[in-house]
Amino acid sequence: MADWRDVLLVDGYNMIGGWPELAALSLTGMQGARDRLLDMLADYQAFTGRRVIAVFDAYRVPGLGRSFVQGKVQVVFTKEKETADECIERLVGELSHRRRQIYVATSDFVEQHVIFAQGALRISARELKLEIEENQKQVKKAIEPEIISSKRHSLEEKLPPEMRKRLEDWRRQ
Repeated sequence: MADWRDVLLVDGYNMIGGWPELAALSLTGMQGARDRLLDMLADYQAFTGRRVIAVFDAYRVPGLGRSFVQGKVQVVFTKEKETADECIERLVGELSHRRRQIYVATSDFVEQHVIFAQGALRISARELKLEIEENQKQVKKAIEPEIISSKRHSLEEKLPPEMRKRLEDWRRQ
């Protein structure tokens, strides 16, 4: 089955370096910063419906690169001697022939010009962070009334009618 969703390609280390929370996490271990970023991107993907592909630069790491899914987000580690920018450019080219919009999250100025030329739209690290934070607020706002409502009614529903009446009478006194 073809995937016609819009796509967001994310330069992973660019986001980690550009978001204070992730930059701080990276000081104690890059894996923790990557995992936190991927958690946020998974939520973003679920909220927006965009397919998210996070690309991490493995330029100096020998090997063929690898791709896997974590939290429903596709994760790509570039192959040896391929930068994240080169991988993103290649993916934009591969994905752009289908009917979809491609967004690239990077604050790399040169990369922005290359992806514009290929028809992709840019989202800076700061813009993506703000968009994710806004999505989190909207999700919280949507689920809070349900949580409050379920808390209000859960105890009441479990009490026998005579106990509810006694408590209500006591409350009114």
